[in-house]
Parts: sequence; C-alpha cells; structure tokens
Amino acid sequence: MTLPWLRDPWPSTYAPLPRQDTLIVGATVLDGAGHRFDHANLLMRDGKVVAVSTAPIAVPAGTTTIDAKGRWVTPGIIDVHSHDGAFAAPFTSLDLQASDVSETSEPMTPNVWVEHSITVQDPSFARALAGGVTTLQILPGSNNLIGGRSVVLKNVPATTVQAMKFPGAPYGVKMACGENPKYAFGEKGKFPSSRMGNVAGVREEFLEAQEYRGKWLDYLSGERKKMPDDELKEDTLAGVLDGSIRVHWHCYRADDMATLFDFAREEGFRIAAFHHAVEAYKIPQLFVANHTCAVVWSDWWGYKMEALDGIRENAAFVDAAGACVAMHSDSPWLGQHLALEAGKAAAAGRRAGLSISPEHAIQWVTLNPARVLGLEARIGSLEPGKNADVVLWSGDPFSVYTRADQVFIDGAMVYDRSNPAHQPRSDFELGQPSMTDRPGVSGNGH
Repeated sequence: MTLPWLRDPWPSTYAPLPRQDTLIVGATVLDGAGHRFDHANLLMRDGKVVAVSTAPIAVPAGTTTIDAKGRWVTPGIIDVHSHDGAFAAPFTSLDLQASDVSETSEPMTPNVWVEHSITVQDPSFARALAGGVTTLQILPGSNNLIGGRSVVLKNVPATTVQAMKFPGAPYGVKMACGENPKYAFGEKGKFPSSRMGNVAGVREEFLEAQEYRGKWLDYLSGERKKMPDDELKEDTLAGVLDGSIRVHWHCYRADDMATLFDFAREEGFRIAAFHHAVEAYKIPQLFVANHTCAVVWSDWWGYKMEALDGIRENAAFVDAAGACVAMHSDSPWLGQHLALEAGKAAAAGRRAGLSISPEHAIQWVTLNPARVLGLEARIGSLEPGKNADVVLWSGDPFSVYTRADQVFIDGAMVYDRSNPAHQPRSDFELGQPSMTDRPGVSGNGH
C-alpha cells in the first residue's frame, strides 16, 4: 500500500517535442560541473548529452551540425523560485485579486497544490525560455506560514499543466517566516501577528503531522488495526518528515533562519533551501552544517525592514564559505536574465577579492538549483547521460549584450531566436506583431 503523502493524483503527461541528434561545434562550453572547454564540441543524441570534447566527435549520418564558433554553451538555466503561471501575465489593475498564487483564507494551507493554479498560457513562460530557462519550480506565494506544494515544470509549450510537469520530480512545500505572514494575517486581527507566533504556528502543525504519520506507520506495521483517515493538510507535512517533500522557506534575516534551523532539527527534517536569504552571509556556517542552499538575488534589498541589511556580495561570500548558492527570480522580469544575475553576483564577489571563474558561477543557475530540486542526477550539467537541456548563447552568457540563440530541452529545439516558428507564443499574444515584424528590429529579444 502506498502512503497517502507519496501519491500523485495528477501525474505528468510530458512527452519530449520532436527532436533530432545534434552536434554543436567550436563553442566555449561551461558544463555546469565546474569545467570550461574552449573550441569544444557537444553531441546530443536521443535527448541525452553524449559527449563534450575539444577533440572531433564522430557522429552518425543524419545528425544536425551547428557551427558555434565564437559562441558559448551552457546547461539549461533552472529557476528554482518562480511564480509564472500562478501569478500570471497579463497583469491588470486588479493584480492581487486576479492572482492565484496564494490561498490567503488562513495562515496554514499545506493542503493546496500550486499546480492547480497554473495558467499554462502565461506569456512569462516564453519570455523565460528566451532567456535560456528550461526548468522552473513554481511556488505558492509567501503570505502563509505554510503555503502549499510546489511543482517543477519543463518550460515547453503545452495546453495542460500535466504536460509541463517534470516526470518524477520531488514535490516541495513553500513556507514563510518573518514579516509576510505576521502582516498578512496580523493586520487583519488574525494569528500570527509576531515572529514568535510564526514559530508557534508551524510547531503546532508539525506536531499534528508527527502524530498523523505515526498512525499510518503503525497501521502499515500491523500495530494499528483501523486505517487512519486521509488528511490532506497532514499529508504534505508527513512527506516533509520522511524526506519525500522538500522544504523551501521564504526567509530574510539571519536570526530567523537560525531559529528555523533549530526548529527543523527539533522535528527531524532538512530544509532544502532558504529563499531570498538576504542575510545568509552572516551565518554561512549554518548553511554548511545543515546542508541547506541559500537561494538569493544579486542585489535586491531595502524594500522592507527585514531586507535592509542586504549586500551585493551575499552570494559570493556564502559560496566562499563552502555552502550551496543558487540565484532565483521571484519575478517574471528577473526570470528572463538569470544568467546575468549570476554574473552580477560573481562580479560583486570579485570586487571583494574573491576568485570566481565563469565555469564556477554558472553553477549558481544550473547544477546548484538542480540540487535544491533533487534533480542533479538528471539536469544541471552537461555530463554524459544527463538530459540534453542546453543553451547556445550568442556570446558570454554573463554579458548584458548576450542573448540565447537556441534552447534545447531533452534534445529538442524549443527556441530559436532566428526562426519565429521556434518562438513559442501565448494565446494572449496571438495577433500581436512579433519583434521581428517591426521595422529595424532583428531577432526576438527578452
């Protein structure tokens, strides 16, 4: 019998788009595993990476060859914190009312699944694809102490969310600390209205989940005769407790994160990542000790009290301490240039005296986000056998002048800047002129 929190009532129906074996030749390759190859060749076959080599690669007849001299290749960019589809464009004057990103009726909603809010026709998916984003984790919003389950999507055009779901990707749960939940509910005269209320709330929920999980384990072992009732709220937290559902915690301040590291130890689970983590640079040793990733911006700070102590060197300092670092968007606009965000964060570290190579910095938007999602064996680097999620850039991916020329997902070309037929467009944009239709404009920018 399958435990209730391990079931997926809405399994993926994703199927790769039509593809053919492809050889990219003469490129500068950052493989996502910490290596740089100059004048290198990359072979994709049957949707997988076969080889990256500076030596010629023998290929069978029928393989498409792309001359990439002067251009760069990286793994597909992974946005580990997106609200695309749930906070969908086009935006209106009633943005918050129209948004489906948060269930704000109560502070604890672990029973909701964000995939039931996804508008697959959100134009933001295509914009992210034009920026090289091949995989996204869509998270519920940050008003709730426990906001519900996340979903991992492949950034392909589809008519249902199931057709975008990454097959076999672990679920996550979005949680929040600090100002957001205490103001979202406290200002309405509801619980919680303080940081101590925040912690008390999640402790109570996890105590109930511990009891619920224990009943199911006793039932399966034969110690309990009556099957427990299936409780949707408790299912998600029971999955957290057994490690099958990964915790993504919105949190800014170092003291808040330190408290929650203690809380996670108390309950016996691991926090996969603190998102935003503006003050992570103050406690990098705690991220190392707890095997938790800091998912950060390059330079967002100061827009609320708990974000006042941000520094541009945050990512670089945490990385230098040996902790996992990943960049994220939290915004459909920032999600269009995550490689540039990694470049900005690395540049801040270099100005502070750290040595950060391009082949290392690219991991902040490729392999490290894959680790956060539990998908590092399948995506995040161009190692043989991994999914052929590949971006061919017009130049250095960390340059503001660079654009994604072509994007492949599982070896299928899903975006081609030079070919409008390979530029997915939302139904919202049908009938509108494309960038290439406008006088004096060449290529579809992002």
